[in-house]
Amino acid sequence: MGLSGAIAQLRSIVENFHHVQQRFRVVVVMQVQLESSDARKPGLVQFLYAIEKVPRDLSFFPPATAPTSFKMIRPGGPRIFAAPSNPLSKAMLRISPRLQQNHGLRPQLNVLYPYPTRTASSLLQRRHPLLSCSRTKLQSLRQISTKQLPLQRGPVFRFFYRFFAYTGGFILVAGGLVLAFFIYDASTYREDLSYTDIPVSTEALYPRKGGPKNLPIADTLVDDDDCPENTRSKHKPKLVVLGSGWGSVALLKQLNPEDYHITVVSPVNYFLFTPMLPSATVGTLELRSLVEPIRRIVQRVKGHFLRAEAVDVEFSERLLEVKQNDANGEERHFYLPYDKLVIGVGSTTNPHGVTGLENCHFLKDIEDARQIRNKILENLEYACLPTTSDEERKRLLSFVVSGGGPTGVEFAAELFDLLNEDLGRSFPKILRNEISVHVIQSRGHILNTYDEALSRYAEERFAHDQVEVLTNSRVKEVRPDKILFTQKNEQGETVTKELPMGFCLWSTGVSQTDFCKRLASKIPTQTNRHALETDTHLRLNGAPLGSVYAIGDCSTVQNNVADHLVTFLRSSAVEHHKDPEQMRITFAQWRGVAQKVKKQFPQANAHLKRLDRLFEQYDKDKNGTLDFGELHELLLQIDSKLTSLPATAQRAHQQGQYLGRKFNKLVQATPGMAANEMSYGDLDDAVYKAFDYRHMGSLAYIGNSAVFDFNGLSFSGGLLAVYLWRSVYFAQSVSFRTRVLLAMDWSKRAMFGRGEFSFFSFFPPIPVLRGGEMEANACDRFDELLSLGGMGSEF
Repeated sequence: MGLSGAIAQLRSIVENFHHVQQRFRVVVVMQVQLESSDARKPGLVQFLYAIEKVPRDLSFFPPATAPTSFKMIRPGGPRIFAAPSNPLSKAMLRISPRLQQNHGLRPQLNVLYPYPTRTASSLLQRRHPLLSCSRTKLQSLRQISTKQLPLQRGPVFRFFYRFFAYTGGFILVAGGLVLAFFIYDASTYREDLSYTDIPVSTEALYPRKGGPKNLPIADTLVDDDDCPENTRSKHKPKLVVLGSGWGSVALLKQLNPEDYHITVVSPVNYFLFTPMLPSATVGTLELRSLVEPIRRIVQRVKGHFLRAEAVDVEFSERLLEVKQNDANGEERHFYLPYDKLVIGVGSTTNPHGVTGLENCHFLKDIEDARQIRNKILENLEYACLPTTSDEERKRLLSFVVSGGGPTGVEFAAELFDLLNEDLGRSFPKILRNEISVHVIQSRGHILNTYDEALSRYAEERFAHDQVEVLTNSRVKEVRPDKILFTQKNEQGETVTKELPMGFCLWSTGVSQTDFCKRLASKIPTQTNRHALETDTHLRLNGAPLGSVYAIGDCSTVQNNVADHLVTFLRSSAVEHHKDPEQMRITFAQWRGVAQKVKKQFPQANAHLKRLDRLFEQYDKDKNGTLDFGELHELLLQIDSKLTSLPATAQRAHQQGQYLGRKFNKLVQATPGMAANEMSYGDLDDAVYKAFDYRHMGSLAYIGNSAVFDFNGLSFSGGLLAVYLWRSVYFAQSVSFRTRVLLAMDWSKRAMFGRGEFSFFSFFPPIPVLRGGEMEANACDRFDELLSLGGMGSEF
């Protein structure tokens, strides 16, 4: 028998078991190989075949390794089906002596898949001497057919074939995407002029006059009949929202459409993502990436927007006085009626009685960011002039940040990144050696509201970056060329120092706006000088119950636990004909009082966890009861531990969401309350729970690193922390549009640097002398248009 005959006989033996493959379910991939002992002959001839069910005599394979389905697969060669049953083993034994004697070939079966265990391998070899268990991993398997295999090509041909195949596929996919984009873009253009006449109410065009100042009253707006949805909501309860900040936007997103006639009043027509505002001052982010047109948000709830400013509120007549400038620049005043008024006008920077703040910059809105960016670049340009002295250059390149809070620290970090990473690309390198950044903080550490370890890490990071941190320092006066401040020395003495500066950012807390001050002056119970006081349902104290609410930085929740419960106990004692001063409560009654405190003041939950210890601590006479004085002292102690809520974006956001849910509940409960003739009283408390603020944590960027403080879990790090910091704010962004713009800005910073600082000059061009007259360039406002970058068309 020749070699080809032996191989053909072996193949015939294997193919005789083809009929069993129809009943197979479990796959075993095996290799039939003929190993040659003669060096002059081919070293290996192999067939790869598979079965789909293990016969009984091979049932020792581990069940966990057996697949559940199979198609004939192999890397090459003819298509062969076989089963490693006893007849096959016997056939292999019969042909083995002839192959080995005549041709020096030894048949062998290797189990390639599944991989047997060591015990199964030894058992397999004892029962089938020609079977061996190989752990060789199948690298590439493809489905086979009985067709003739293609001719083998060389490696060069295969390389170019795959290269052109992949390139062609990429071009087709990319071309398809581009074509789809152009088709979508073409669908966004509109050329038809099939607009119908829009009915406008006469009351909207000619409003009636009234109120204390006999001003026009906007009972109906010009867009109340634009669509059927607006017409249906025209006679719904009027909800007026002041401001377009975090609280207002969260409220609008939470409201159900068409439940209220909603009107938003704000002097700006966009929502500003304030946490990322320091990044916009140095060109890391473009200004338009941080804003979202407020009209887009209002449209979701079928509301209306008025670009105007609130002036005053007539609580008795439920009228809001609003002013705005008309096309001629004249100031116009009118009234806007409301059923519910939500005040979310924000706050202003606290001056702390320091003089000379006109020489400082603030960071509250997008115009402030644009002015800061221009001022920084202006100082850099002036420092490059040959006529600038060394002393003047150092002054121009001295940047001072007054305030060590998150805003001040993040601005100092962003400013340092700009000067360290992008300055050398466009400006003389000598400027980098003369630039200085200073942070003045009145407390012992920067980021004093964070964990102390994070504050120290931020200070160490600034020390590494050569950003000077001046703690325990207070600014006395800000002059055009320097800043005066006091600082305690090592002996505890207060010393006055001065610091030359070319730029100063004032970021030292918040204060009331003029509108809030005017409202507080009209309400005797409003005694807080920094914010409007509200109860735990966010209702303005002193205003008619359930009509005026305040959220965000302009408000603070009043925690008067003692006064509230003392009043309750006094009224309860009077109802039971008892003297309040002689009243005593047991521990069981104290538990009931604590439950009322937790319900009315959710922020007090953390201080009322161990009621038994509190009761025992203030039961001074140890008689098992608390008298009126002991209870009052206990509640005053709880009051002292309740701190004001932080003036942050997350607090305003949570308050806006809370009001939105409560207003939805009020609408749902209106039919039931009307049926039960409930038109007065504490409806908010009857319908919804009190506001419970949950602090989600704090984070801050400190220059190619970031710090996080999440309810006691604090950590800091380098670039990985920066990416996490970006991810948090990316997720909190208000719309998909702003998320795309943020991702593009971060990518552009990595590839091209911080945007405009590399190429453009934003401050007005120098006037040119022509014909004895100074003519300014017609593009002296180009910086404003470029900073908004086409944003006007969206607004």
